[in-house]
Formats: sequence, C-alpha cells, structure tokens
Amino acid sequence: MEIATSSPLEWIIWTGAALSLIGLAGLIWCIVRVAQAKRSGLDDAAMRAVLKSAIPVNMGALFLSAIGLMMVILGIFLT
Repeated sequence: MEIATSSPLEWIIWTGAALSLIGLAGLIWCIVRVAQAKRSGLDDAAMRAVLKSAIPVNMGALFLSAIGLMMVILGIFLT
C-alpha cells in the first residue's frame, strides 16, 4: 500500500482556494449590505455612508480572491 503524502504545492492550491472563498464571501456580504441599504430607502447622505463603508471591504475581498486564484493557478502550473 502506498501512503499518500501531500506536497507543498498542494498546500498552495488549497490555501489559494480558501482565500478565494473568503474573498467570495466578502463580495457577497458587500452585495447584500448595499442591496439592503437600497431597499430600505435611505436618503442620499445615508446611502453614501453605507457605500463608503462597503468599498474597503469590497476592495479587500477582490484582492483576496485574486491572490487566491493566482495561488491556485501557480500551484496547478507547478504540479
């Protein structure tokens, strides 16, 4: 019987997949937050405040998902 061992490249792939999923969750959170604010009928100033608070989370989530996808592609390419 052969014992399955995981290589460091597999860890890169799975870590990248986890980062991508965390980024996707952040993007979904931003979409839900802005949709709730839009449905609640806030005035212009309140809507701007909600959007200003969602933008950094959105950019961070996009960054995480992009880095995660790069790690997955790199891991697959080097395997």
